[in-house]
Amino acid sequence: MVGYLVSLIIFTATYALFSLGLNLQWGMTGLINFGHIAFMTIGAYATVLLSLAGVPLLLATVIGGVLAAGLGLLIGLSTLRLREDYLAIVTIGVSEVVRMIALNEEWLTRGARGVYGYPLPLEALTRPTLFSKLGMIGLWTAVFVLAGWQLWRWLKRGVKQVGRKDLETTPRSIPLGNLVWGAAAALAGIILWGAGALALYDYSYKAGLMLILVVVLALVYWRLEVLTHSPWGRVLKAIREDEQVAKALGKNAFWYKLQSLMLGGSIAGIAGAFYAWNLSFINPEGFIPLITFQAWTIVVLGGAGNNAGTLLGAAIFWLYNTVTRFVLPAIVPLDEARLGAFRVMVIGLLLIILMMVRPQGLLGKKEELSLGR
Repeated sequence: MVGYLVSLIIFTATYALFSLGLNLQWGMTGLINFGHIAFMTIGAYATVLLSLAGVPLLLATVIGGVLAAGLGLLIGLSTLRLREDYLAIVTIGVSEVVRMIALNEEWLTRGARGVYGYPLPLEALTRPTLFSKLGMIGLWTAVFVLAGWQLWRWLKRGVKQVGRKDLETTPRSIPLGNLVWGAAAALAGIILWGAGALALYDYSYKAGLMLILVVVLALVYWRLEVLTHSPWGRVLKAIREDEQVAKALGKNAFWYKLQSLMLGGSIAGIAGAFYAWNLSFINPEGFIPLITFQAWTIVVLGGAGNNAGTLLGAAIFWLYNTVTRFVLPAIVPLDEARLGAFRVMVIGLLLIILMMVRPQGLLGKKEELSLGR
């Protein structure tokens, strides 16, 4: 059970990291990117091929992220001065071009045979000392403590004053919806912390990968929160809402959009490295367009423009995948192939219902909603 939870944490965190890049591009800036998987492909292949050539893993990962940002630069220079729909069309085409290169250029990527046997992070750490285990558990605990603090801050932001006359005497109340979300998140956090701590104590490669990935995800989330609440982030939101107004105020909209596209692509490239390390084997069929639309599902579900919503969307998406994988076969008499299509259909139906009831997503702000523009 603990091993399965570790795998679930790794997949959820990888998709959350991947989707944070898309949320920056679309949720914050309004860039329609239907080929986000191209950045993950570049990052994954660059990291594993460079590490096979003897480049240290950390440097290989950084280079993979830089190359993914370079792809964003090339796409942006050719499309960002045009209308938004051109970017959507170009990104779809670029993602397929990248996948076809990975499939056909065997001298570089080994083609359909795929790449395997590449170095993995912490793979040499087979028998850590008790001190090392306690240190890793301490780092794991620190991440969850910081997450709990962020949850508490979110709950406090939802606090409302009940009456203006008795401002000092009237107790403040937290909305019921916030309490429910907070209690569910706290319970899930306790369960995941316990599973992760047990896995780190009975150390395995996947437990070490889980720790590195969650720490990286926390750092990326923190920096994105800082950036999106800075003047830079407010300019991105202004461009998303009305680019002409941002230009009239003297902002170089093209340059800001290019930065967003490159930074989001770099984050997706780093997610690609973790994707490759988790699978320990990659081939072009692992980077199909469906993964892009899974990221779109996560961002829309959690709330576009909200980084915490992206994390929540990733958690709900993978919880749905896990539950339906075991529950639906006992309810719906379909073979495995049709059952997979049925699961996709059900999540599509749920998204339609969500868009009708709450078009801004679970944590999105309705006043920032610009989908109808």
